[in-house]
Amino acid sequence: MPVNSTDPARLVDVVLVKGGRTKIRYPAELLSDDGTRIAVRAPWASEGVRDFGFVRFEPGDVFTEFYWRDRWYSVKEVRGPSGALKGWYCDITRPAILTGTELVVEDLDLDLWRSADGSDVRRLDEDEFAESGLAGRDPGAAGAAMAALDELEALARGDRFGELAG
Repeated sequence: MPVNSTDPARLVDVVLVKGGRTKIRYPAELLSDDGTRIAVRAPWASEGVRDFGFVRFEPGDVFTEFYWRDRWYSVKEVRGPSGALKGWYCDITRPAILTGTELVVEDLDLDLWRSADGSDVRRLDEDEFAESGLAGRDPGAAGAAMAALDELEALARGDRFGELAG
């Protein structure tokens, strides 16, 4: 059932699956579901700080996350405790599945980062993707994943990237 701004907020569990196993599960507020795109909001779900060198995720950060039922990626807008935009972290995934209060997303190892000002766009974890063996096991999924990464990178290098998630 689609959710819109007049519906009361409800919680969902975001379940990120990688290699057939649950990598992380966390509660998030369901903001909207138009039947294609699902938006949720959650605080930084891991303990402590994760410093990538180009961005730090830490307690107090808030992630507004966008998932699609028909796209092979998710986009996470990351804001610090003050509300300042840090940027967008994007995961290449199979299309999202929302069943009841569980939002399941299969991570395919590829990622993309775009800084708030757009000056830093970088592809991440291509080595992990190659090592995953997906290309041999499921060439169609591997092709869709690479196409999604290329699409996201092209969007991220444009001026209107924030509209994708907005």
